[in-house]
Amino acid sequence: MMDHSSMMIGYWSPWHWVAFFLFAGVVIYPIGRILARLGYSPFWSILAFVPIANLVGLWIVALAEWPRNTPNSH
Repeated sequence: MMDHSSMMIGYWSPWHWVAFFLFAGVVIYPIGRILARLGYSPFWSILAFVPIANLVGLWIVALAEWPRNTPNSH
């Protein structure tokens, strides 16, 4: 006889989605704030969930000219 608990592996309840969106918000919000302070659009923070693009984006931000390193025009 088949155990019904093994059939539940592919099932995602609404609580799974709530946890996913909560985790996504906890990750995306601070990344978006950092990008906004650097002069980039906060929408680039969505790349944090794309496997190779997140590493490429991290290197782009790391090698870019940071606002504190640019001379001030006071």
